[in-house]
Amino acid sequence: MPRRTATMLASTLMLIALLCAGVLIHVPYSEMSPGPTVNTLGEHDGEPVLQISGHRTYPTDGHLNMTTVRVTSADYRMNLVEAVYGWLAHDSKVVPHDTLYPDGKTEEQSTQENAEEFSQSQESAKVAALKELNIPVQSWVIVSTVIKDSPAEGRLHAGDVIKAVDGTAVKQPTDVAKLVTKHKPGQDVVFTIVPAKEQAAAEKEHRQATATKDVTITTKASDDSGSKRAIVGISAGTDHTFPFTVDIKLADVGGPSAGLMFALGIYDKLTPGSLTGGKFVAGTGTIDDDGKVGPIGGVEMKTVGARNKGAQYFLTPADNCASAAKDTPDGLTLVKVRTIDDAVKALEDIRSGRTDDLPSCAAQ
Repeated sequence: MPRRTATMLASTLMLIALLCAGVLIHVPYSEMSPGPTVNTLGEHDGEPVLQISGHRTYPTDGHLNMTTVRVTSADYRMNLVEAVYGWLAHDSKVVPHDTLYPDGKTEEQSTQENAEEFSQSQESAKVAALKELNIPVQSWVIVSTVIKDSPAEGRLHAGDVIKAVDGTAVKQPTDVAKLVTKHKPGQDVVFTIVPAKEQAAAEKEHRQATATKDVTITTKASDDSGSKRAIVGISAGTDHTFPFTVDIKLADVGGPSAGLMFALGIYDKLTPGSLTGGKFVAGTGTIDDDGKVGPIGGVEMKTVGARNKGAQYFLTPADNCASAAKDTPDGLTLVKVRTIDDAVKALEDIRSGRTDDLPSCAAQ
């Protein structure tokens, strides 16, 4: 066999062997890629994403798209070839598996957590939008979860309204822990609550719940290393009563990152005129009840997904600006926002053509 032919054969066999090895060798990485993007002003699966009743709404146009990221499942085992391809590809990102699924989190656990975050983001989006419009929203502190086998199990229930702890009025969820930890483990703490069933009945009848009761719970020591805190085994949260109905209809989406775009969609539908001026605007960002916009993961994939759908502008949380600006898709303008008020003002500039005034993102 000629030397040249033998060399080519050996090289080919070596390449095949390397490819086979690459397919068989699994690496501890996962992949992120652009996911679906949905116009919060439009429809999804045949029904409006935002449905408002009990209050006047106005026609809208243009796009206020929320964006998503696709990720490989928790039990997916990526091989070396896939990892190398992902590292080289422009429209995907390979990250350590533990980044997406920390502490051995299962697919089911991750899905449940994402669903809870998505639900909370919807509530916060409603509150933020209505506050921006100076529409009153009633809020109160509730028992969010009760830990199994904790002192509070069977004594307090999810949805109970916490009016006071040891006679001190509770105004914020953080007040509960502060008041409980004033005790030493083993001491009693008294919760004044409106039971969840009474609160639900009052809301249904559009009246103020007044039937309270005191519940005494004996604290126990926390499992923290070091000094032990007194705990009862609950987490506190916030619930709201809205003056009219706002429903967000969007299935198969999880996580908190659509909060900003939901809030802007609600704001647009409740105000006359077009917030976008017919432009295609996409974006991302968590939002809290006070309208503060927080950072999210996978912003680089979201900008790619938004531009692929035709977005011209992308509302970007300030803390994600540096990452997003490193590789901005051609034709997409990144707009830095810290609050819903920032976003509304930016959209006013976009609508009016004052794009030179937009706060921009810069790579570091």
